Amino acid sequence: MKNKILKCVIVVGIAMIAFSSCTSKYPGFKKTKTGLYYKFHVENKDSSKAQKDEILSLRLKYSYKDSTIFDSKGEMMIPLNVSESKGDIFEGLAMMHTGDSASFIINADSFFIKTAKMPQRPPFIDSNSTLKFEVKLLSHRTKEALEKFLAKKRQDAMVKEPSRIEKYLKAKGITVTPTTSGLYFIEDTKGKGAKPGPKDYVKVHYSVSTIEGKVFYSSFKNPEPHLMQMDGQLETQGLKEGLSLMTKGSKVRLIVPSKLAFGQGNNSVEPYTPLLYEVQLVDIMSKAQYDKEQDRLKKKAITDAENAKKQEPELLKKYVSENKITVAPTASGLYYVELKKGTGKAAEKGKRVKVHYEGKLLNGKVFDSSKKHGQPFEFVLGQNQVIPGWDEALLKMKVGGKAKLILPSSLGYGAQAMPTIPAYSPLIFEVELLDVK
Repeated sequence: MKNKILKCVIVVGIAMIAFSSCTSKYPGFKKTKTGLYYKFHVENKDSSKAQKDEILSLRLKYSYKDSTIFDSKGEMMIPLNVSESKGDIFEGLAMMHTGDSASFIINADSFFIKTAKMPQRPPFIDSNSTLKFEVKLLSHRTKEALEKFLAKKRQDAMVKEPSRIEKYLKAKGITVTPTTSGLYFIEDTKGKGAKPGPKDYVKVHYSVSTIEGKVFYSSFKNPEPHLMQMDGQLETQGLKEGLSLMTKGSKVRLIVPSKLAFGQGNNSVEPYTPLLYEVQLVDIMSKAQYDKEQDRLKKKAITDAENAKKQEPELLKKYVSENKITVAPTASGLYYVELKKGTGKAAEKGKRVKVHYEGKLLNGKVFDSSKKHGQPFEFVLGQNQVIPGWDEALLKMKVGGKAKLILPSSLGYGAQAMPTIPAYSPLIFEVELLDVK
């Protein structure tokens, strides 16, 4: 159980700030006999310490090289287990009182391999580096006490739900009568035509939040609406009922009681939480219309790909000419333009390389960037872990070097269309080789 919980924690926000092992780099930190570095920001010695096997409610923040990867913001729970290795996170948590805030610096290999039972540390975490945990302990309870606490919390939420809805209705001046199921349907913009049938498909933009305003999701800024099948598995029963009452072009608000939503809650939604949906019905399609549309889109994709394949050589030639590329392509068609000569270790097949990169289409549109991800990218060279153009080009580089790679689609994704890369697209990469292992 503890390993599963820890792995969930790692997946959500894997890794923290890397430090060297030099004590002088940790100003204000103290060190235990086992080698755990710790620093209390708030220490509440008047409250109790957590005990073994108790469930801790806490907040965690994870950062890596000054970039925050994950901030729980809200409460999360983990069990306090016995330390399995010297200076591990459980030793640090056992030092804390309710209300304490502290930072811990822990060896990365020890944490990932010994504590989390992972086969290896993540590739972007250097060997023998350290991790920084920032923790605020909110409470600690035995399993039995936690079960009682959560049961009471659910009961209180169930009792309060009607008054929460009533308060919202009064504040917004909403006087509509709920449907027999309890759904409040407020039409802000009237649509036209028929309502969707049970076998129809609908295109919608929507947002969902608590009635107090905590937003869980919104699609209104997305370029395309969601496509939903009315008799499919929709997010909540309340949304499904609301859509069945709409017409094309209408915009509505749905106040959905928890019995039509997530009931006793899930990982994101608290028990007995009424929800607010804002929904715009963009279009309605019958099953026949949907099938026809899908067939049209498939044919269009094939035609677009065929045209792109025919146009690729000329587009690539034009780009090379306009950008005054003077290097000759390799036999495979790769244009390798050295921007900065590397002076370090040469990349070799079978070695792990670390790079920063930015990828663009010929029109200059950036489709990917390691710096936007907040960390370099690592892979084993020559093992088909990346597109062919990378495996070929990186063999020409040394650590510290920078290069521009112009790849025909045969060295990229070829006929395979990606969300941001059309089929038969030549690709432009700027790559910096940071390390070879």
